[in-house]
Parts: sequence; C-alpha cells; structure tokens
Amino acid sequence: MTERHRLVKVPASSANLGPGYDVMAVALDLHLELEVRECGEFSVTCEEHDVPLDRSNLVVQAFETLQPADGISFRIGGEIPLARGMGSSAAAIVAGLVAADHLFELGLERQDLLERATALEGHPDNVAAAICGGFVVCTSGPRLTATVIDSPEGLEGILVIPDVEVSTKLAREAIPEQIPITDAVANTASAAHLTLGLSRGDFDLIAMGLHDRLHQERRRHLFPKSMEIVEQAGEMGAIGATISGAGPTVLVWTGWQETGGVVEQLRERCEGWATVKRVGFSPLGADVPEL
Repeated sequence: MTERHRLVKVPASSANLGPGYDVMAVALDLHLELEVRECGEFSVTCEEHDVPLDRSNLVVQAFETLQPADGISFRIGGEIPLARGMGSSAAAIVAGLVAADHLFELGLERQDLLERATALEGHPDNVAAAICGGFVVCTSGPRLTATVIDSPEGLEGILVIPDVEVSTKLAREAIPEQIPITDAVANTASAAHLTLGLSRGDFDLIAMGLHDRLHQERRRHLFPKSMEIVEQAGEMGAIGATISGAGPTVLVWTGWQETGGVVEQLRERCEGWATVKRVGFSPLGADVPEL
C-alpha cells in the first residue's frame, strides 16, 4: 500500500502595515514548510524551533479540526522565527488546514479555509495573507472577506528582526478599548492612502499611508529600538517603516533602487541586537508543491 504524502509551503506575513490594525497584511517570501505522511504512527518533529511535539502543536490542532491525526507524521521546518510578529501562528494554522484538506482530498474552497483559519487565529489579517498571498485588506462583517492587491512593481521590503521576543498577549493588552476620535480619523486617512498607493503603484501615496496612531506608539515600551528604526527609516532613503504585527520586527518599505543602501545603513544601526534581511513580497499564498 502506498502511503499518502504531502508537502505544504505557507508564507510568513506582516500584519497591520501601519494603520491597518487587524485589517491589512502582506505575504512575505519566507516560509513554513510542513511535510505530512500517512505512516501508521503519530509523530511531530521540528528541528528549527522549540515547539510542542505532541497534539498540542498548533499545526496538529488545526489539522485535527478537519481530520484526526492518528497515524500521521508531521515534519515542521522553514524560516519563520517565532514570536517576532511575522505570522508564525497563522502560518502554522494554515499549514495544518491545507495539509488535511489535500491529504484527505476534502476539496475546501479558499473562503472555507479563510473562515476556519480566522476562527482559530482570532483575526483574519495574517491568515488571509498566508492563504491568498499578496497584500490583503480584510473585513469581518457582514461576511468575512479578504481582498487581494498585487504588490506594485519595484516595491521591496527589508526586515529588521530583533533577537528578543515579544508576547502577542502583552502587545494586545497595550491597546485600550477606546481611542481618541482624532487617532481614529488619522488612521482612516492613512489606510485609505496606503490602499490607494498600493493599487496605483504610487510610492508617495504609500509613504503617506504608513503612519499609525492606534497601536505602534502605545506599544513602544515593548520594542523601543524597533520604534527608533520606524522613525529613522525615511532618513535612510526608505519609503517608510512599520512594526510587523505585534512586533518587535520592523518592515522597512523601499523602492528597489534604494534597497541596497538602506540595508547597509540598517546593518550598521542594528549590529548586536537585530538581524537585517532583505525580503520580497510573495504573490503566492499556501501551496502544495509536492504530492
């Protein structure tokens, strides 16, 4: 009997993108890789990260919302660092769902995957980018949707990845239940400019749209060095910069001609406390390249 086998690749993601708190995200060219194999014995292996190796593993939990994991081996790998604001939990959830869908040929539609992943993650932005690829704009009502915007030609990213982790729970607790109307209005304007700039490929509009007054400043105490990079990015020749998800990673936005110079300056400023990595914006979401 031939054992069934699938390899799943899911991109990392950067959420919020400045003003789009819990609404906007982009898929990145860094991936979680999950190999599932029907071998008759349950197991979980992961050499890159310290994650649970039992059924409490998030990949397995997502998988088992669709099918039991009895007799399935899970090998987890890839390049997404944990607790850095790069959608590691979203990628794990999407990987588990897609693996079960393909291994058992369930034929789930993208909308069903989005709804199931959002229910597990709690918000749609990261999982939408992981499923759909590209830039996404999400809404939760009256029907959960994710609208995809292709990355403009020449737009690139640079990740500043601090060595320290930040708790998503603490990051969310830093946001008050109510904010001043002036901050809400400012973020609405920024999000509109950002969406328009991405759809038109207008870097000036994108720069106008990266400003946030809802979450980044209120979380400064969790990642002060990251906030300094956000504030200094324009001086280095970048379009701008945003805190990636709950932080502490910073996504620096650049035009392709300026990327090399910005990378050099960032490496000087971040030596000893963060890794600087050039990254592409992925047009592809979760994929099953090997059957």
